[in-house]
Amino acid sequence: MLLLQFSTSHYCRKARLALGYKQIPYQVENLTPGLHILRIKPLSGKKTVPVLLPQQKNCPAVVADSTEIIRFLEGYHPNPPLYLANEQQQKEALQLEDYFDEFIGTSARFVYYQFRANEGKHIDPSWMSQLVIAIVRSQYGINADSAKLASQKIDEAIAMLSERWQKGYLIGDRFSVADLTAAALLSPLGLIPSYRHTYPWLFDRITVIHQLCHEPLPTNWEAGLGQV
Repeated sequence: MLLLQFSTSHYCRKARLALGYKQIPYQVENLTPGLHILRIKPLSGKKTVPVLLPQQKNCPAVVADSTEIIRFLEGYHPNPPLYLANEQQQKEALQLEDYFDEFIGTSARFVYYQFRANEGKHIDPSWMSQLVIAIVRSQYGINADSAKLASQKIDEAIAMLSERWQKGYLIGDRFSVADLTAAALLSPLGLIPSYRHTYPWLFDRITVIHQLCHEPLPTNWEAGLGQV
């Protein structure tokens, strides 16, 4: 299997966590933001990553979007499952996945790229990194005001996680797509010291989930432990 991705995308991380959790061998092809459309659009008709090319018999040629990739993997390789057997619990898990995809993942992007463009510039001051950051900020309209609104949504999500994750799993009594999605889409915040120092339990859980899914933590993860 081949995963077409941006190496720093937390939505691509979500797909990698799922592949790792199921211990499915795969390779990655890292694309350049902007130029990626030349590779992606002819395959999926879309402009976004991740895109999975299963390259297996009796499988679709292309699976686009992290949610669809997990749905495909559940049918292709059911065990260990990311979906829950209880119908109501699974419905709730998918609702949480959608909530994190649509609201929290996008909010984390705003907060992260605002940080990287300012006090977090030292993490990777190279011209290529700063160019990518500038492209993303322009594409999504990321600025101080939009990042502030995004941080409020993240605070709400963390409050919900505080109640659920510190008691066990988000839904039911085992690991599911809901836990995986939350860990993936909040992972960029692990590079921001203010979050690392305020919510150590959150990043402890994210670390454990990465270990469970055989996925390395984000590059420069230790930078998040710096001074606030």
